[in-house]
Amino acid sequence: MKMSLQERKVGLALGGGGVLGAAHIGVLKALNELNVSIHAVAGTSIGALIASLFAFGKDWQVIEGVLTDLNWLNASELSLSQYAILSNKKLGDLITQNLGKVSFKEANIPLAMVATDISKGQKVILKNGDVSNAVMASTCVPGIFEPIQIQERLLVDGGIVENVPISPLRDLGANFLIGVALGTGSTRDKPENVIDVLLRSFYFTIETATKLRTKDADLVIAPDLASFSLISTHQTGALIQAGYAETRKTLRQNLA
Repeated sequence: MKMSLQERKVGLALGGGGVLGAAHIGVLKALNELNVSIHAVAGTSIGALIASLFAFGKDWQVIEGVLTDLNWLNASELSLSQYAILSNKKLGDLITQNLGKVSFKEANIPLAMVATDISKGQKVILKNGDVSNAVMASTCVPGIFEPIQIQERLLVDGGIVENVPISPLRDLGANFLIGVALGTGSTRDKPENVIDVLLRSFYFTIETATKLRTKDADLVIAPDLASFSLISTHQTGALIQAGYAETRKTLRQNLA
């Protein structure tokens, strides 16, 4: 039976997937065209970065402009940490440049992000405090980026515990949950470099768990991104189109 979004409070969960996150922009574009109002948003990893911009009123065109020139390597710098080879402080700076130094309570709509306590292996839902620090924590791919300390917790990428962050949405007031899963099942050539090897290992490991954890969503949008690179930023336009087309198709098939 097809479902209607009328009078629903829609929560949107944007999953992790490195530069594949550009597909989220296409999702936002399609939802906007279809007049689907989003009442709450949660993000993991690259989804956290996009969710933060969206929650503070940035539309898909503005977010496209922010991400078009984003390169995971350019958005990082060498780290002297014993835990990782790079720091993702520049991602936090990117949020500050576009939003200012803001807290979660200042968002236009309720916002949450998921990170992982690397000491205890626990899920941490971030929905208070500084937004830029939370984005850094949620995007902190272990072994690549230096962990972020927030309130005595050492935090890394939330993809380890919940790559498509459905669980925070009901607490944010949503009653219809849409998850966006960036599938990384690959038909790619061999990895390009050590960062590519580490990213593939990370995302392939969490992909099966992602399928299990999205079962609580009312609707899952899962564009086929198998042919895309996990590190190349020269594919943003095609990723946006993939997310856009899959969203329109999924909503047409499942919603009145």
